[in-house]
Amino acid sequence: MSFSPKHVTAVLLAIAMGFSAAPAASFAQKPPPSPDGKAPPPPPGGKGPDLNESKIDSKGAHAVLGEVWVDNWFKLYINGKPLIEDSISIRTERSFNAERFEFKTDYPMTIAFEFRDFMQDETGLEYIGTRRQQMGDGGAIAQFRDLTSGDLLTASGSDWRCITVQTAPADNSCERERNPDVSMANCSQTRTEVPDDWMAPSFDDSSWPKASVHSARDVRPKDGFDRISWDKSAKLIWGPDLQKDNIVYCRAVVSG
Repeated sequence: MSFSPKHVTAVLLAIAMGFSAAPAASFAQKPPPSPDGKAPPPPPGGKGPDLNESKIDSKGAHAVLGEVWVDNWFKLYINGKPLIEDSISIRTERSFNAERFEFKTDYPMTIAFEFRDFMQDETGLEYIGTRRQQMGDGGAIAQFRDLTSGDLLTASGSDWRCITVQTAPADNSCERERNPDVSMANCSQTRTEVPDDWMAPSFDDSSWPKASVHSARDVRPKDGFDRISWDKSAKLIWGPDLQKDNIVYCRAVVSG
């Protein structure tokens, strides 16, 4: 069977138009799957995708408003007891969000944070096995106000005490390893043992270093950070190394 030049031209034009009509997303590279192989959880509640607001049923003589933004996850203890943890799982890719919450407590109030940056395993890396394999970077900011008066009680800064509990990898070259493993010298981790009662009011944190303050340029806060009016005294804090420090504990005390 033979085709005329006009017939061939018409067929090629139809094919070209079919490709141009296909959605661009169908050709885009899909993001890597979540580390646990599960679909990301749905967005948090609250007044927007980047801010979760809640009222916590707790006891005390004083009503307090807490506001926190963390890359990537936190758990907060007040006076030694768990109060709230990040509403978005740390296993969620790009789990950036802010939390605003009301609670009641008594003074003095001991604030104890467990901060975590996402790490796929103990090498401290993320997106392992993809072209995006890298060390992540952390950062946190928090402030607490008297709910009745609006007065600032405390905000994260160099007067808080923070200790790095897990650091990895040992060397930046681990980022380029084809099969990174924590048993490798350049991918090894350093862990600091912390007593189980580190969040208790009676715990002596005087030997802990002061929090390391980092600039917004270095932390690059996003997705929820600008949903909160931060007091000028509130600073972005973490361990000394934003990339290698993956688990950080921080404490502060409000006398009232």
